[in-house]
Amino acid sequence: MDAFCGWEESRITILQAPLDVTTSYVQGTNLGPKALIEASRQVEYYDEELKSETYRRGIATLPPLKFKGDDPEPAVQLIEKTTADLLAADKRVAMIGGEHTVTVGAVRAYRAAFHDLSVLHLDAHADLRELYEGSPLSHACVMARVREVCPYVSVGIRAWSQEEANTMEREGLSIFDIHTMRRDESWMDKAIERLGGTVYVTFDLDGLDPSIMPAVGTPEPGGMQWVETIRFLRRVFRERNVVGMDLVELCPRPGAEYGELTAARLFYRMIGYWTASENAGTGGSVG
Repeated sequence: MDAFCGWEESRITILQAPLDVTTSYVQGTNLGPKALIEASRQVEYYDEELKSETYRRGIATLPPLKFKGDDPEPAVQLIEKTTADLLAADKRVAMIGGEHTVTVGAVRAYRAAFHDLSVLHLDAHADLRELYEGSPLSHACVMARVREVCPYVSVGIRAWSQEEANTMEREGLSIFDIHTMRRDESWMDKAIERLGGTVYVTFDLDGLDPSIMPAVGTPEPGGMQWVETIRFLRRVFRERNVVGMDLVELCPRPGAEYGELTAARLFYRMIGYWTASENAGTGGSVG
């Protein structure tokens, strides 16, 4: 396996960003990257859906980034620079957070490299506050910062504030809340249609229902289930040119270990979709 995981041989680079400075409920997302990687040792190399061993396409895991202090701005800047350097080296970056704030740095770097970028945001929360607890870089403000950079589509949302509701209504944002998704069988078509051709995927794990993903800091009932999530992601990777992605907000704790395994399996599947699409060419078949 080591022959497929070296820097030179790998197209996909896993960037660990264990940031946890603005979380507002259960803390511990800084432990998420390590927990996901440890759980990945229990995931079968062979992907039964893709009928291949994804790791053979080349995946290199970098050491975790090191963050200092409680100010998220230097961390965001470090993530942006690191991601930009990796893109300049012709690597594709799959980042593991840490709190959702890490996405801001990655999206800034990707937007500089891809001028037609749009973002697909899977989450339980709208994350559209301008400020939260005095910080514009709180995990609750991520999409407010992303929309300053590029357009985006949110999926799975089921918790937002009055401030965010006002913003969503005033600006007509592409928000697919869970209630709309349950009523409208064509929501996948509509969500994908609103994405541009070049896409960065950010997946906050609390977008999944707590019954399958208990290991998050801010769980919300009534979330996305495994089959619909995988079906949607498969289409996104098949129908759009996905250029980057992250998985964030894993918050490991005793009694919720199966959530860590679910996160690892989801991450491996997403990388599998990504590399299969890349090998087939933009718009090619996944699987």
